[in-house]
Amino acid sequence: MTQAAKVEAGTTRTLTDKEATKVAIGALVGTAMEWYDFFLFSAAAALVFNIQYFTSENATAAILASFATFGVGLVARPLGGMFFGAMGDRIGRRKTLMITIVGIGVITGMIGLLPSYAAIGIAAPVLLVLLRVFQGLFVGGEWSGAMTIVVENAPLKRRARYAALPQIGSPIGTIFSSGGFFLMTLIFSQENFASFGWRIPFLAAFPIVLLALYIRSRLDESPVFTELKERDATEKTPIRTVVTKHWAQIIVGMAAALLGVGGFYLVTAFVVYYGKAILDYSASLMLLGGLVAAAFEIPVLIAGGRLAERFGASKVIIYGGLLSAVVAVPAFLLIESGNPFLVVVGMTVSVAALSFPYAASGTVLTGLFPASTRYTGVGFCQNVAGMISGFVPFMATALVASAANHWWPAAAMLVFLSLFTMVAGMIAPRMSVDLPGFKH
Repeated sequence: MTQAAKVEAGTTRTLTDKEATKVAIGALVGTAMEWYDFFLFSAAAALVFNIQYFTSENATAAILASFATFGVGLVARPLGGMFFGAMGDRIGRRKTLMITIVGIGVITGMIGLLPSYAAIGIAAPVLLVLLRVFQGLFVGGEWSGAMTIVVENAPLKRRARYAALPQIGSPIGTIFSSGGFFLMTLIFSQENFASFGWRIPFLAAFPIVLLALYIRSRLDESPVFTELKERDATEKTPIRTVVTKHWAQIIVGMAAALLGVGGFYLVTAFVVYYGKAILDYSASLMLLGGLVAAAFEIPVLIAGGRLAERFGASKVIIYGGLLSAVVAVPAFLLIESGNPFLVVVGMTVSVAALSFPYAASGTVLTGLFPASTRYTGVGFCQNVAGMISGFVPFMATALVASAANHWWPAAAMLVFLSLFTMVAGMIAPRMSVDLPGFKH
């Protein structure tokens, strides 16, 4: 065991469940805000951006451009992960998280104010892409910081339980973002929704960020980072250290995170588009499917955290990845059925299966890196996975279009993502930091 690991084990030994719960809830609020903003863009890319910002006589080309813009923000995430990760490893987790949450909220609100292509021409898609890039930069430093501060404020033996709580921010963000769009489709006609109704959920980010900022300001700094600071043991060049010494951990961590992010985008952003444009389902039905799937995801994430605490996070990733691969084809058959109830069931089952690995991914990723470079390392892993995942809807759309709009290429993609993450779960324990009493 390294000296750094001994320091971390000693520092976390005195932590209580009460302290851990307070920090986990504070991080959860921030991640919910993060995912609310990010999933708003996902839903809007599938439903309105192809109409408002990208003009083309070819409907497939317009939606591909819209999904490509969605992906551009994820390309910026690794850069944000590097910048804010290094900041978090040098000046502290708490200060960095205050910056990222403000940036995410403000950028999202600005997207809601952006004029359409019809109003300002080519400047509209250009500005949309720029805002998406900046949003991606701030998001790049958010999840990794929230996960790092949670695990470092939790007792070692219970890290997996508390690391699953910030993951609930994903379904909460989905519920509020998809719910916001769902309400707008009920309140407004299709024409008015496409014109201005879609902007209201984006504009809601302005007051939401004030609430998130207040809650996050009450978080305690990580005691592990505080101890490193007092010992003058913080890493001076975290980016270089992670790239040169932990590149293998980056690859494994990226693979472990890929299903939870990329699979989710496949079953939400792509399926929403596929159901509406190809299967001629209503937008309300597809948004409802996302809402129900997100609601069921919350207890699955909690259960996944408890299972990871008991058996080890890597085992949850292994068996969760296998389960997701098994249900992929049946889930798409249900989505293709044309029965509204079965469509919702198909989306819900597939999201539930991939949520087990997602619940355990934060524990696995934070376990791959020592505390001195953890924020930076986790940021690399999650954001490279996020960057690849951002193009999953784009790739699925292109492959399905090349297969005469048949669903099988999308199901095959979900199977591949599931098995890829499963293999990472097998490899991760032997590459993780040795901490006493902690099950990798």
